Amino acid sequence: MIFASLLFVFLFFTANILSQILIPSTKWKNIAMLAFSLFFYAWTGLRCLLIMLTMVFICKVGAVAIEENGAAGKSKKFPLTLTVSACLGILGFFKYTGFFFSSVANVTGADLTIPEIVLPIGISFYTFQLISYVVDVYRGEVEAQRSYWKLLLYACLFHQCIAGPIIRYKDIHEDLKIRKPTLEEAGQGVTRFCIGLAKKAVIANGCGAIADHFFKVNAEILSATAICGIILGLFAFGVQVYFDFSAYSDMAIGMGLMCGLHYKENFNYPLISRSMVEFWRRWHISLGSFFRDYVYIPLGGSRCSVPKQIRNLFIVWFLTGLWHGASWNYVLWGLYFGLILFIHRYIVKDNLSWLPEIFKGLGTFALYLFSIVIFLFVDLDMMAIGIKSLFGLNGNAWTNTDFFLTFKNNIYFIILCVLVGTPLSNYPRTLLEKFSHKNNFFFAAHAFVEILIPPVLLIIAANALAGNSYNPFIYFQF
Repeated sequence: MIFASLLFVFLFFTANILSQILIPSTKWKNIAMLAFSLFFYAWTGLRCLLIMLTMVFICKVGAVAIEENGAAGKSKKFPLTLTVSACLGILGFFKYTGFFFSSVANVTGADLTIPEIVLPIGISFYTFQLISYVVDVYRGEVEAQRSYWKLLLYACLFHQCIAGPIIRYKDIHEDLKIRKPTLEEAGQGVTRFCIGLAKKAVIANGCGAIADHFFKVNAEILSATAICGIILGLFAFGVQVYFDFSAYSDMAIGMGLMCGLHYKENFNYPLISRSMVEFWRRWHISLGSFFRDYVYIPLGGSRCSVPKQIRNLFIVWFLTGLWHGASWNYVLWGLYFGLILFIHRYIVKDNLSWLPEIFKGLGTFALYLFSIVIFLFVDLDMMAIGIKSLFGLNGNAWTNTDFFLTFKNNIYFIILCVLVGTPLSNYPRTLLEKFSHKNNFFFAAHAFVEILIPPVLLIIAANALAGNSYNPFIYFQF
């Protein structure tokens, strides 16, 4: 079950919201939320649910042991190491076993049987959530949760357990104790959810169709694709990835607000960034902050010698790539960003500060689009062909009829993508809100627009979902 489906919106989530409205006490709200979340996750398969239940039990026992050892003056490192190792071991087995065997077979030429292990949906997200909880208990930032069911609720909240954001226990444990959503927050949540649903159903899916037109082809066709066609396809897929993932974060944050749960922002218009450093401060913020706080800083961060700083940088980006998928293209994708940030920090530094902001932005977006070639093609041979076609090294033309027709037929949709991907799309609402405090006309206009936005977007999204069987979700593989 995915958020961007009529079944979820009009049946499952509607029933969940009704339960949260009608049940008076936080305790029973949590019980209902846990029941809905377990049902939601079990929809993917009972085996997947069993894996989650097991990992939560390990972390519950491990966190309590860490806290008790600390109180008794004993070492907390042993239960921490054991618990984190167990979580990473489970994640590694289900996500990377096949990748490991296939890599060994490719390097050695050995005739190995590659195990086919189904990846539990969302395991990368809830594993990192639970690790952050255990480490925070070790650091004394939160108390260990003694109730297995309350910790399970934190791990399996259906709002974000399969697609993020990666929520830290210390950020929502107070909400899980006492939560009384206000009417204002509930209204904001409804609007945020509908915006995310429309972004996914209309923009992400529309971009996916354009990207598939250029890239769901064989090697021969890809090598003959015009340079402009490759660029348009990369633009479409790059925008699809952004809207696909940020839409799910919008919906998660919106659903949380409706229920009195406050999740932190996960995206902040990354496509307008003027450097890759800024880009990664705006893109998948919860993942970036996880690697910063639980990997980069513990390794020494930037408070060590330059060689160690560089080591730390590439370790983080190697792991970031590996987190995104069990394939060498994702590892290369992570190392690509590590290299870009290394060049920015240690070679270029501030030497390009004289460039106009527009050129910085276009350069950063171009670097992002090139990363999409690496991210897109799991097959390294197809990746090489795609890169060569991008630079016209396959003898392909600069442009052709296919590109012109595709661009012409989607020109207004492309403009829409650009507008929605920048703060410009929110400017009219911001302006109305600003003037709403000055006179009654603008106050009424602002109120009317805020009331109108959710149903209009919901109708548009529902029509898009009802009339289109194409509804992929890229981040399910993580």
